[in-house]
Amino acid sequence: AAELQSQNRDLKNAAAMPSPIVGQSKSLLSALRQLEKVGRTRTTVLVLGETGTGKELAARYIHAHSGRADKIFSPINCGALPEELLNSELFGHKKGSFTGADRDRKGLFEAAEGGTVFLDEIGEITPAVQVRLLRVLQEREVQPVGTHTPVKVDVRIVAATNRNLQEEVKAGRFREDLYYRLAVFAVKLPPLRERGGDVELLAERFREQACARHDAWVGGFSAAALNKLEQYHWPGNVRQLEHEIERAVIMA
Repeated sequence: AAELQSQNRDLKNAAAMPSPIVGQSKSLLSALRQLEKVGRTRTTVLVLGETGTGKELAARYIHAHSGRADKIFSPINCGALPEELLNSELFGHKKGSFTGADRDRKGLFEAAEGGTVFLDEIGEITPAVQVRLLRVLQEREVQPVGTHTPVKVDVRIVAATNRNLQEEVKAGRFREDLYYRLAVFAVKLPPLRERGGDVELLAERFREQACARHDAWVGGFSAAALNKLEQYHWPGNVRQLEHEIERAVIMA
């Protein structure tokens, strides 16, 4: 019975992942082990890594290995929204609290009750949003825009950034107390150039996906092409590799 329960949990976890994290390199497996361990807890996690290393996938991996796996996973890119809109998206607002607020609206933290909220590009948020977020982490409550009544929330927070937040704290752009609240458990995702052997595995996966997406058939890679892929520095990491393979499939 215990074994069946375990298998059932593993299947549920797998289903919660939109796409698996592909790779067998030591550096990646070490990061995945950390994500798995912290996933089982309620701890706030800060995912660090260069652009294109798969920080949202890592956040989904944490969610899938948590007791919240069957609840909602809500991602938001904090760098993509101006302050007023981000405030409203995260914390909600009361009708009439600003121009265009024609009804009460629940924010992401309230709407994701019992689940996980993923705050991508956390290093981009303004000081005012930082203060509000600190309250969520300290008091587990949100204050919707236009009201003085706090609302209790039960969410797990995973944040991610490609910035050096310690440098941001030193420069006075990021609150130190918020940094320590977010970085209770920090996991650094390795860049592709440090994931020995994973380029070939990923390239094959992306070739298959691109062929399926474009209803095309392009065979495997030549030894010369693989060699080129392995030698390249990949400043845009996994995302860049995916786009290059898709382009190659279309051109071929």
